[in-house]
Amino acid sequence: MKKNILTFVLLLIVSSVTAQKYQRIAFIDMDYILQNIPQYIEAQNALNDKVAKWRANLDKEARAIEVLKTDLGNEKAILTPELIEEREEDILVKQEALRKLESLYFGTDGDMYILRKKLIQPIQDQVYNAVQTIAARKKYDFVFDKSSELIMLYSNKKHDISSLVLNLINIDQKQQSKRDKIAAKKKLLSNKEVSEAEKQRQAKKEALKQKKLSDREKKLQEIKDKREAKIKAREEKRRLLREKKEALKKAKEAAKKKEEEDKKGQESNDQ
Repeated sequence: MKKNILTFVLLLIVSSVTAQKYQRIAFIDMDYILQNIPQYIEAQNALNDKVAKWRANLDKEARAIEVLKTDLGNEKAILTPELIEEREEDILVKQEALRKLESLYFGTDGDMYILRKKLIQPIQDQVYNAVQTIAARKKYDFVFDKSSELIMLYSNKKHDISSLVLNLINIDQKQQSKRDKIAAKKKLLSNKEVSEAEKQRQAKKEALKQKKLSDREKKLQEIKDKREAKIKAREEKRRLLREKKEALKKAKEAAKKKEEEDKKGQESNDQ
């Protein structure tokens, strides 16, 4: 339906152009342009690598939860209702944490959206700005994107300004590269003139940063220690439970044996 509407709009525009010869139309192939911008390829590859790592992390957490479920199913017979409930709650907490992590990665305002906006949107903006500049210079009334959902039944190559857009982007990037080099040289000279007080400030800042990292590591270690202590406590409960069952079993066997011996002794006395 959307494509039909766009096609209808295009036909109206073409009809308008036929009626008014002074109107000018051009088109671009956005896919072709982006695939010929090295920065776009690098940005897309970086985004794909990050997404792959995020998905691998989610899969790892999901597998860990499945292991917990399997272990619980196998050990239910020897666990007390209290331990079963505790482990079920632990699984629910981990499942909720996994859902939150997935939302953090791929949610509406998640890390993928933010990273895509940071890496790819500036390059797309370059393309749009170049199109605007060329359209203004060449006095085009309309510029269409051939790779979009708009159906183009025919397009004359002479109206394709994709190469012009690419050339303009390359020129802008070269100019930006020169500006970046000049700025880097200025920054280098400025860094050489940094005062001793500034160096001390940077040292204090770095020391504070290291302290925060150390405190964070301590907190993580405390959390890890508590988790391990909790696991040990569970194992100890299981051990005591097994020993209790074993002792009860032995006591029953001893009582049964004594009962049998008493019965035999009574039978001997009766004889």
